[in-house]
Amino acid sequence: MGNAIEVTDDTFESVIADNPLVLVDFWAPWCGPCKAIAPVLEQLVAERDDLTIAKVNVDNNPTSPGRFGVRGIPTLVLFNDGKVVDQ
Repeated sequence: MGNAIEVTDDTFESVIADNPLVLVDFWAPWCGPCKAIAPVLEQLVAERDDLTIAKVNVDNNPTSPGRFGVRGIPTLVLFNDGKVVDQ
């Protein structure tokens, strides 16, 4: 079974490098749409054993979202072998 993990600016690179398929969820606790997609992401990670979901709280970790041009949340970015394949 896949897993969902909280990621910080400090751990972002290692999570992307250590997992072949990563879906990064840029979110914030006050974001209504972020809360709305959370159950879907939980279901997805439960169904896919090859997928890691990395959750980045943009309020506490501003560097990572800035690197990927995140201007609104929720934003989802899919990495395959460390490279962005979809956003």
